[in-house]
Amino acid sequence: MKLRLFIYLLCTVIVGGVSCVQSQNKIEQGNMKYNKLSPEEERVIIHKGTEVPYTGEYVNNKRAGMYVCRRCNAPLYNSSDKFDSHCGWPSFDDEIKGAVKRVPDADGRRTEIICANCGAHLGHVFLNEGFTAKETRHCVNSISLKFIPQENKMIKKAYFASGCFWGTEYYFMKAKGVAHTAVGFMGGHVDHPSYEQVCQKNTGHLETTEVEYDTSKTTYEDLVKLFFETHDFTQTNGQGPDIGPQYLSCIFYADENEKSIAEKYISILQKKGYKVATMLKPLSTFWKAEDYHQQYYEHKGTTPYCHVYKKIFE
Repeated sequence: MKLRLFIYLLCTVIVGGVSCVQSQNKIEQGNMKYNKLSPEEERVIIHKGTEVPYTGEYVNNKRAGMYVCRRCNAPLYNSSDKFDSHCGWPSFDDEIKGAVKRVPDADGRRTEIICANCGAHLGHVFLNEGFTAKETRHCVNSISLKFIPQENKMIKKAYFASGCFWGTEYYFMKAKGVAHTAVGFMGGHVDHPSYEQVCQKNTGHLETTEVEYDTSKTTYEDLVKLFFETHDFTQTNGQGPDIGPQYLSCIFYADENEKSIAEKYISILQKKGYKVATMLKPLSTFWKAEDYHQQYYEHKGTTPYCHVYKKIFE
């Protein structure tokens, strides 16, 4: 805890004094075109702020790919240089050559890192901490980055709703063959819903987990079995203490093959005497939830309160 606090104090000084960008889809400065930023993105990228530790989208991202600047899309880091420093922010021990510039920080103690292409604030760099052989740690705000995954034809996506998506994701993210998970909303009639809107119970969305899995290491059937073994699929009004339409049990299928697999296991459960309340619905738009919901229990260091694993299938 003391080490985390020390690193946090080093990384979280917020420095202002940089003019705001305009609120257009593309911002032009000279010959440069910049992406439109949200107010929170501007606070970090333009005004040199810091996001709260363990809340960023990419803290636990282990997928192969490239990280680019959120402001100008310039390539910055390769996933092969990312490592877990347990500091609460994405860490890299190297950058793409010439992509990151080091600047003495305004506090006179640290070294700021910025995008060499557009000057966007990324975070700070620290040396000689012993994390990797390169003795370098780029401590970067997730909000300053965008991740471009490496194409892998063996990776497929599946979508499951089984109550609070924190608990649903908890078990899937630990499953064999799962490359990445994300939580969000599916099945409703409102575009870009917020968590607060969905909690009002009138958007039609279910809290849903997106599961990216490697078909060379696991199967859709394995995921369906895990889905049923980690929640009460007989409950009709929610999941555990979470009551409401957003917490209902549902498998969103992408095609007839996925639907038939889901129906197969529902039939097996019914033959075992269970009254299955799980719905089957065709895949629709997945709206990703806010960053602080992603890998929630990984950040919090606890376990789900309404999801428990129970072996059902052989």
